[in-house]
Amino acid sequence: MASLHELKAPKDSRHRKKRVGRGQGSGLGKTAGRGGKGQKARSGNMRFEGFEGGQSPLQRRLPKFGFNSPNRVTYAIVNLGELEKFEAGTTVDEEALRKARLVRGRNDDGIKILGQGTLSRKLTVKAHKFSASAREAIERAGGQVVELALMEHKPESAAKAHGGKGVKGVKPAAKAEA
Repeated sequence: MASLHELKAPKDSRHRKKRVGRGQGSGLGKTAGRGGKGQKARSGNMRFEGFEGGQSPLQRRLPKFGFNSPNRVTYAIVNLGELEKFEAGTTVDEEALRKARLVRGRNDDGIKILGQGTLSRKLTVKAHKFSASAREAIERAGGQVVELALMEHKPESAAKAHGGKGVKGVKPAAKAEA
């Protein structure tokens, strides 16, 4: 077997760059390989991606579809069966799930516990969402479910941000016409 320093490209597999417009003797002088006149001889000759010779291109013939909500919330999913790793009486929160490598990365907005698998230990589980079956199974095993808010604001900042919004001065009652 050859060593890395002995590897070579196969013969004639490397081609020189075509140098156009470098005089008659080069074989690609004068018109530089584009022929004489016509749309394809000109600069800016419609060779962009998707151009179909003037025919309405595919990306314009097909209908638009789909929508990505800018406000969508994605959850890191953890199944009940995976919680069997923890010892009875443990508080299972995001930090514990990350240490156990059940939750990875930083692109999720919260953690959701789903009811797949069985749980036989008494655990206190803190997460942002629970499926109904997961909630029931944790409580059946003698554990406790603590649902966390997705975003927590300090009460004073929430009051400042939303205080008085949408509340307009009280209008005097309209007089009934007699």
